[in-house]
Amino acid sequence: MKSMTVYDSLLPAFRGVFKADPFEILDKVFDNEYFPAVSARSPVVDVREKDGAYLIEAELPGVSEKDVKLELKSGLLTLSTEKKEESESKDEGGKWIRRERRESFFSRSFELPEDADGERIEASFKDGLLTIAMPKKPEASPRLVPVKAA
Repeated sequence: MKSMTVYDSLLPAFRGVFKADPFEILDKVFDNEYFPAVSARSPVVDVREKDGAYLIEAELPGVSEKDVKLELKSGLLTLSTEKKEESESKDEGGKWIRRERRESFFSRSFELPEDADGERIEASFKDGLLTIAMPKKPEASPRLVPVKAA
């Protein structure tokens, strides 16, 4: 289907973006390269190792700490948020001209490394940044096992 041509004059903002191959178009859509608003709905998350702990930092703009839920079950840490839509305009009697902020739900799970101590996980939330600290378990030091004569 390399001979197929996509007519894009109806979308001047995307002129020249679409290629002749429809599979390339689909790749671009799912890579979010040309549709950044889609990826903006999923908070960005960084995971790093620092000072004997694993740190997860998630940007959650517009979310309060009461909307954040962390659940640890069977070695899987699940971070989820839910933001409800306001039923009425803050300006009584007004009408919406443009509305892009709506209900949203986000959930992401992280498998804990074997050396992470799930019992001591701590989380803090400040200025839209959730920080989750997972301390590492102390390493078991090797010990000599005495051999007794039988």
